[in-house]
Amino acid sequence: MKGIFIAIIKYLFFVALGVSLLFLAFRGLALKELWEELKTANYWWFLGAILLAIVSHIFRALRWNLLINQMGYKTRTSTTFYSVMMGYLANLALPRLGEVTRCGFLAKKEKIPFNALFGTVIAERVFDLVVLLLIIGIVVLVQIQKIGGFINEMLVQPLLGVYSGNVTAIVLVTAGLALLVLVFLFVFRRSKPWLKTTLAYQKLESFIDGFVEGLKSIGKLKQRILFLFHTFMIWLLYLLMIILPFKAFPETAHLNFLDGVTVLGIGSLGIVAPVPGGIGSYHFVVTEVLSQLYEVPVKVAAAYATANHAAQTLMFIVIGIVSYFLLILVKTKARNA
Repeated sequence: MKGIFIAIIKYLFFVALGVSLLFLAFRGLALKELWEELKTANYWWFLGAILLAIVSHIFRALRWNLLINQMGYKTRTSTTFYSVMMGYLANLALPRLGEVTRCGFLAKKEKIPFNALFGTVIAERVFDLVVLLLIIGIVVLVQIQKIGGFINEMLVQPLLGVYSGNVTAIVLVTAGLALLVLVFLFVFRRSKPWLKTTLAYQKLESFIDGFVEGLKSIGKLKQRILFLFHTFMIWLLYLLMIILPFKAFPETAHLNFLDGVTVLGIGSLGIVAPVPGGIGSYHFVVTEVLSQLYEVPVKVAAAYATANHAAQTLMFIVIGIVSYFLLILVKTKARNA
């Protein structure tokens, strides 16, 4: 009972966080202005993005199959794809529920141990996290001038205020942060025996172990080239899902491939945030990136983020529901090797 209560509190907290970020994304913007921009958008570009999204999830299913087959189990691509889409549908209701959901459905239909499937999902997530960090690193290196100004306006100035351009203040803050890190490391080292007995530490340790094991499992994969190809296609299609809708608005139509990489890298942080369906977090991050980095009018940036998120959410709902009924029709395997 206590666990259910805590889960409900956590869910309500993240929903409230999403709503708060949604409010921040649309602050100072009249809903009428947003609606007018949404009415003028060319939605054929969003339809194209939806089709690309479906193809990207097919590649995700193919990549997942490689990890499953590595363990000696055979899976049908169609069943894997349906399970993946069911997972995305579940994520709209509760963050991270999708991983459990897709493993549960596939385990039942293909007669594969749930724990084995969940391990492959962890490996997938680990690798995608590494790819996302690489993309963000490339964005920072290639667009250092724009990103630097963005970080200064969004983080440094709010923290330091009028002292943001003061070298002495920056040095003092940096030294203070370094001192805090050293104090933290000292306290952590002294209290480590006690921390090992706490649930939070055990969960963190389990996460790190899972991260390392996930990378090791991919390193042992026999079809590494094919795995990397599927990964490349997944992220390329994700990028095109960002770039195509640029054409839906005259104010964003000029944005290029590199700009799309920037929005993908930073915007993905809004999707991975523990908020149901990325609502609020995605809108806030993408709106800020487009308006602050590329000087796109806020109402257009908000309309782009809203329409793109709505298109993908609609796709998850429709394809997820269809996948659920198709999974019911799929004959369950009697036995799997």
